[in-house]
Amino acid sequence: MAAYSIADVTVTNADQMAKYREWSTKAANEHGAEFLVRGGAITVLEGTWNPGRLVVLKFESAEKAKAYYVSEAYTQARLVREGAGVLNMVVVEGV
Repeated sequence: MAAYSIADVTVTNADQMAKYREWSTKAANEHGAEFLVRGGAITVLEGTWNPGRLVVLKFESAEKAKAYYVSEAYTQARLVREGAGVLNMVVVEGV
């Protein structure tokens, strides 16, 4: 079953976050992830959630998404991202 990694990102250091994106892209490519959303205009339709930047990746399975998260490349991405912003991320199974 497909799984999706959804991240809500608030950027505080754009240059450093650009380096993070290089590493996270490398990790995504290594794990067969497909970027479905990477930024873009957001319109709140209901509720109080007002994300700064959304990123949605599609994986073959939740196991592949979790492997991406703990991979060497994404671990490096997380280290590079420290101090560059705030990120909340979930993995959800879907269709």
